[in-house]
Amino acid sequence: MSEVKDEKMKRQETIKLPYMLDFYPLEDEKNTRISSFFKNLKQGRLTTTKCKRCGKLLWPPRIVCPGCLSNELEWIDLGSEGELHAFTEMRLGAPLGFVEDLPFCIGIVKIGGLYLSTRIDDATYQDLRIGMKVQLKMIRLDDGRVFYRFTPSS
Repeated sequence: MSEVKDEKMKRQETIKLPYMLDFYPLEDEKNTRISSFFKNLKQGRLTTTKCKRCGKLLWPPRIVCPGCLSNELEWIDLGSEGELHAFTEMRLGAPLGFVEDLPFCIGIVKIGGLYLSTRIDDATYQDLRIGMKVQLKMIRLDDGRVFYRFTPSS
């Protein structure tokens, strides 16, 4: 298995985001019923839920299957390497709190049988190619929360 890149990120301090505009969700058991997703992510594992009743692989992770309404779900590892299916570059109109990151790339990554919309870091638009391998990258905020992005495989 490939090594997962890990980056600590500090958000811009001059913008105080109201709760509804904080793009990094509250991740503990007190605030979300998918806290296992974030616990796994802190360990460098990208996971999602799969319905034990109908077998549907769910993204984003769910607490109830939207297909059969079962709450019998299990956590499945998606792996750490995916394939870039489509991409674009955000040059204008980034969400509040991400304007200072412009320009940045966004892509659709196929991983573990799913297609995820995600940021692609450490690359320019010109560097990217459809079909190229991309690697999971951890984003760690100063307050201990985590999220994921991808970066081209080396």
